[in-house]
Amino acid sequence: MDSLVFIVAIGAVVAGFVQGLSGFAFSLVAMSFWVWTVEPQLAAAMAVFGALTGQIIAAITVRRGFDLKLLLPFLVGGIVGIPVGVAILPLLDMQLFKLVFGALLVTWCPLMLFARHIPRITVGGHVADGAIGLIGGVMGGLGGFTGPVPTLWCVLRQWEKDRQRIVIQNFNLATLSLTMVAYIAAGKIKVEMLPMFAIVAPAMLIPTLLGARLYIGMSEATFRKIVLTLLAASGAAMLASALPHLTDLNGYDAAEIPQIDPAKR
Repeated sequence: MDSLVFIVAIGAVVAGFVQGLSGFAFSLVAMSFWVWTVEPQLAAAMAVFGALTGQIIAAITVRRGFDLKLLLPFLVGGIVGIPVGVAILPLLDMQLFKLVFGALLVTWCPLMLFARHIPRITVGGHVADGAIGLIGGVMGGLGGFTGPVPTLWCVLRQWEKDRQRIVIQNFNLATLSLTMVAYIAAGKIKVEMLPMFAIVAPAMLIPTLLGARLYIGMSEATFRKIVLTLLAASGAAMLASALPHLTDLNGYDAAEIPQIDPAKR
């Protein structure tokens, strides 16, 4: 139990700092620690709780305005997508979860790192923004991953730093709040999870405030390199853990497969 508490706390500390700095990615960073030792349903609940807590802190400390016209398509899509993600969550398999999650990190992070060289996306308008919000909502229902896809989309749109923060911070705050409500309504937040929540909240508080303070004076290029390099490395580690299971023959070890006696052939 002590080792579990340590892993949960360390994940919350690092993820809180990253979220305070960037405005997103709590779930991605925290799950890169928790996915190794924490049961997926509990990890998803803690990720949503921690990400929501971080967004509430950010709303107070690093407010960058509110533009309803800009946000509305994202929010509508997110609201539709959240119950879909919540419905999928109980079907998760640990190895598949690590495989998909790791693949997301190792593909998304390099794209973000080199996004400045990608042509600006100007097509699609509010419909495309809504579709991106839908994907973000589904990912939120799966474990609080509301930020990655909308963030990448904002970068591909080549919006300035503070405009991206307006979209991501407010979108995450709204969708994570709804995700938490959906989790509670679906019975996915259980009493026995509360002690872990009590570890996550204080562990992430100071790192989140520190990250938010550093955000104000830090260049976009610097924080992007730090955060995305860490996430890409975490994704690679998870893929390395999950891929060997794909070589199993229908889940059986080689020793369990009946051998044919050559004399009987």
